[in-house]
Amino acid sequence: MDYNNKNLKNYCTIYLTRHGETKWNEKKLVQGHTDIPLNEKGKKQVKLLKNELKYINFDAVFSSDLSRAKNSAEIISLKNNLPILTTNALKERFFGRFEGKPLEDLVKTIGEVMTVSSEEQKRLKIYDVESDDDILLRLLPFIKRVAADYSGKNVLMVTHGGLLRAFLKFMGFKIPKYSDHPMKNTGYLIIKSDGKEFKIKEERLF
Repeated sequence: MDYNNKNLKNYCTIYLTRHGETKWNEKKLVQGHTDIPLNEKGKKQVKLLKNELKYINFDAVFSSDLSRAKNSAEIISLKNNLPILTTNALKERFFGRFEGKPLEDLVKTIGEVMTVSSEEQKRLKIYDVESDDDILLRLLPFIKRVAADYSGKNVLMVTHGGLLRAFLKFMGFKIPKYSDHPMKNTGYLIIKSDGKEFKIKEERLF
C-alpha cells in the first residue's frame, strides 16, 4: 500500500488487540475455544490499556465471542458507549485435544504451533488443531469488510494471541518463539487498511 500517494483519511484505522490475562494464561494452559474469563490481573491490564487509548474515539467495536475478549472490549470502549459486536472471525485458534492441557505438552507434541513452517502446519489437522490458513480464511475477509465499511474511522477489535500471530506471519513478520518472547496480554497492532490491503503502523505485542 502506497501511503505517499493516497489520502490517509480514507483508511480505516484498526486497533487489533489481545485480551487481558486469565487464570489459564497465568498457569500456561492452552485455552483455544474454552471460555475462560479475565482474572483480576487481566482486568487491571485492560484498564491500563483503556487509559492508554483514552484519546481514541472508536466508531465501532468488534470482539471474539469468548468472554475474555468481550469483557476486555467492554472495558476499553466504555466511554464510547458503543455495542460490542461479537464474531467468530476473531475467535481464538481451536486447539482440539490440547485445550486445558499445559502449553509444554502442545510444544512437545507438535512444536510451537504459531511459529512452525507452512509445511509443518499441515500436520495440525492430525491433532484437530486449527491451522494458520484456516484462521486467515475467516480473519482476513472480516478485517477487509470492516475496513471498507468504516473508511476514515477508528475501529477496535479484541481478539487472541493465536490470531495475532497468524496475522503477523501473514504480513511477513518473523514470529519469536513463545518461550523466548511471549505475546503480552493487552498487546496490540495498529493497522491501516483501505479494505483491500493492510499496513501495520505500530505494534506493541512483545
